[in-house]
Amino acid sequence: MRIYVAGIGPGSAEDITPALQQAVADSNVVVGYKYYFQFIEKFISDDTVCIDTGMKKERQRAEMAFEYAEKGNTVCVVSSGDAGIYGMAPLIYEMKREKESKVEIVSIPGISAFQKAASLLGAP
Repeated sequence: MRIYVAGIGPGSAEDITPALQQAVADSNVVVGYKYYFQFIEKFISDDTVCIDTGMKKERQRAEMAFEYAEKGNTVCVVSSGDAGIYGMAPLIYEMKREKESKVEIVSIPGISAFQKAASLLGAP
C-alpha cells in the first residue's frame, strides 16, 4: 500500500529523474493527466494499469490513487515539474490525513519549469 507522488520535470526526456523512472517501473498503477503519459510510457510495464484524465481532475486522480493503493497496489501519481510545487503532493498528503489512511506516501521531486528556465537563461 504505497503511493508515489512524482514530478516528471518540465517536459523533456533528459529532465526525467532516475527516481521517477524507478517509481513508475515499480508501480502496478499509474495515475496522471493523459498528456503526461507520452513522457513516461517507456518506463511503464505492459501489465500496468494506466488511469489518465483530462485537466482539472486532480481530486479525482487522487481519489483513484487511494482507491487502488488501499486495495494493496503500488500507485504512482505523476505531475509535471515537481510534484510538490503546484503539483499533486499537497493534495495527496491532505487526502491521506482526511481519510486517516494507512497508505504510505513517497514524494519524488522533479525538476520544476522555473528551475529549467533559470538554467537556460543563465540566471540561477
